[in-house]
Amino acid sequence: MAGFGFDAEAIRASGRNGDMYVVIQVVLTEKLIGTGSGVSSLTNLQRTINDQAAKGYRLHTITTTSSGSKGFLGGDKIQATMVFEKVV
Repeated sequence: MAGFGFDAEAIRASGRNGDMYVVIQVVLTEKLIGTGSGVSSLTNLQRTINDQAAKGYRLHTITTTSSGSKGFLGGDKIQATMVFEKVV
C-alpha cells in the first residue's frame, strides 16, 4: 500500500507578527517503494495544525492539489495548502 511522507518541511508565507491570517503549504510525496506511511503524514499535518493552534490560530481552510510526479516508481506529489485565522 502506498504511503505519503514529507518531501520538505512546511513552507510558510512571508508575513508580519500579528497577521490575522497565516498560509502554510505542506508537500507530501507518495512512496510506491520503500518505507512510508499515511499515518506519519497525518501526524505531520496534525503537528502543523497544533503548532499554529498554540500560537492562537485556528484552521480556516485547507485545500489539496496534485503537483506532479517523480516518474516511474517515484510516486506523486500532493500539496496541502492551509489558511489559519487568528482567534481574537
